[in-house]
Amino acid sequence: MRYIFRFPDIGEGITEGKILKWYVQKGQEITSGEPVVKMETDKVVTDIPSPKDGVIAGVFGNEGEIINVGDPLVEIEIAGVEGEAAQEVAKEKPKPLTKEAVGEKAFGVVGTLEVAGDAAYLPASEEGVPVEIKEEKPAKKALATPVARAMAKDMGIDINNVPGTGPAGRVMKKDIKKYYEDLQKGELKPKITTEPGESAVLPVEYQPLSQIRKTIAKNMIRSKQNAAHMTVIEEVEVSELVKMRATYKEQFLKEGLKFSYLPFILKAAAEALKHHPDLNSQMDLENNRMIYKKYYNINIAVDTEDGLVVPVIRGVDKLSIRQLTAGIMEAAEKARERKLTLDDFKDGTFTVTNYGSIAGTYAVPVINYPQVGILGIGRIMKIPVVKDDEVTVGRVLPLSMSVDHRIVDGGEAARFMLKLKELLKDPVSLLLL
Repeated sequence: MRYIFRFPDIGEGITEGKILKWYVQKGQEITSGEPVVKMETDKVVTDIPSPKDGVIAGVFGNEGEIINVGDPLVEIEIAGVEGEAAQEVAKEKPKPLTKEAVGEKAFGVVGTLEVAGDAAYLPASEEGVPVEIKEEKPAKKALATPVARAMAKDMGIDINNVPGTGPAGRVMKKDIKKYYEDLQKGELKPKITTEPGESAVLPVEYQPLSQIRKTIAKNMIRSKQNAAHMTVIEEVEVSELVKMRATYKEQFLKEGLKFSYLPFILKAAAEALKHHPDLNSQMDLENNRMIYKKYYNINIAVDTEDGLVVPVIRGVDKLSIRQLTAGIMEAAEKARERKLTLDDFKDGTFTVTNYGSIAGTYAVPVINYPQVGILGIGRIMKIPVVKDDEVTVGRVLPLSMSVDHRIVDGGEAARFMLKLKELLKDPVSLLLL
């Protein structure tokens, strides 16, 4: 009998994914737990394992195609299940595909398995299916399948400009792909016209939105819609911190560690959060309560070629500066190599974004909702400062912190910043925590 295995719900609110690589093809034998396909979701790139032993009877979707949770991935021919036995299995409810059932290689994927008979081979879309086209007056709107329309929208293409090769000029997915490839090759030249009512078509380049970029857009909108943002800006003189880094930088390099200011900032933030628990909390409106978290897991913003990701460093208050340095390096490397898992994003309580490592002094960072606060770190500047009533050259670190004003009052935000300044001015104190 045959099973239709669908793209499983792997949690964290993921609703769609992009097919990056197929590991199987029609006619290939496969065992339970063996990877079927590599998928890119809005958070991670992960392999989806097979839930059963059998032979691949069909593969749905092409590499680069975006599919939704619940869409069919593969059809598996299962030997030895026929007749009444097949009917009994068909009546069973879908069973969860757990990590324990398929081993560690499943990456914690939880899915469902649906059963179908030989006649239930599902097409990946309605493309290629004969359709009845009624004669009608020519319309400006192109004839196209829903899949093709969605694909054109994701790629930023006006489907009405795409020549269709399907029945009655219907636009197919292959037409969208060819049109996009021709645009990239420059084979489709912009048409300049001066006819009345028409305007010149200017040259543009289209790039499909990545899963990460789509998620960033959704999260930024959600944060702005659900949190009352307020930003506090401050400066701290960190000459002692700069000296300490210069002193121990070579020693850390010998151990394979890149010594930066960020571990000290994370350590100081965790300690300040202990003194100001409102910034380490979460509002639970459904249950009419506040949740004060007694652990200090800080997300760090990592800039990658695909977009910004925010893996979490767990138990920051319990880690040494050396351990934090190693943890930051590991998280950044995994982020840039697209090796982060869903667990690398969970349970964060506060976020730090270090835009100053590239350029910039002050900013208004957007809260990593449903967290309460995010600390922005600017570029350390060498500027005149007053020490002991004398003007001297100092090293000033700009700080910008956005908080959810529904939870954190201005006074509490200011007191948090004062505690942070106190700790960063005296980096030796952070070594003793």
